[in-house]
Amino acid sequence: MVAFFEERCVIMNKISSGVTGLDEILGGGIPERSIMLLTGTCGAGKTIMGLQFLLASNEPGIYVSFEEEEDGIRETAKIFGWDIAKREAAGKFRILKYDPFRLEDILEVIENNIREIGAKRVVFDSVAALGIYLKEASELRRMILQIDRIMKKNKCTTVIVSEIIPGSSSLSRFGVEEFVSDGVIVLDNINVKGEYKRAVTVWKLRGVNHSRRMHPYNITSRGIIIDPKNVFVK
Repeated sequence: MVAFFEERCVIMNKISSGVTGLDEILGGGIPERSIMLLTGTCGAGKTIMGLQFLLASNEPGIYVSFEEEEDGIRETAKIFGWDIAKREAAGKFRILKYDPFRLEDILEVIENNIREIGAKRVVFDSVAALGIYLKEASELRRMILQIDRIMKKNKCTTVIVSEIIPGSSSLSRFGVEEFVSDGVIVLDNINVKGEYKRAVTVWKLRGVNHSRRMHPYNITSRGIIIDPKNVFVK
């Protein structure tokens, strides 16, 4: 059993997350064509990590926003020196902004955009906003499963962003996102003796022998940097 598990970890094709230190605690990177849930508390840096995943790679990518406007996303990227305009002009990056009230043709439009630029990486930010406009948690689960099917059909590696409600025991806003994802990365702000410190945990990653500890991270002028050598202690 152990040998089989180790073999799976070796032969699984992985891609770099683009985030310094993250690949190491992921056990070598993000499994290609997987769907990853990136979740955490407010202000933890989820949007930054999502953009970093897209822009630190030379692969074509799409950022799907259900909340923030395109200009706001571009301004966030500019803070960290990521040139979205240059990549857009080269046909390697697109921002798609959608009103959650109008979801009828969203997946078809996203799939068409993936094919037009040959996208290999896609970020959905955030499914928490999307879920607010769906009537039941089961509808959100069905939507994420549809996203997963389309992304895998188009050979994309996908990050879906959600949020943790303070005081909640759930890893996501609606409590379903983590169960339909291949992996879960949790960003948190933890109060230690009156000081808030940032910590990242790989909560799950199917078929991978990843770190199961909390590691400190910082948001710098170059984006998020994780210290995989250190373990966060409350």
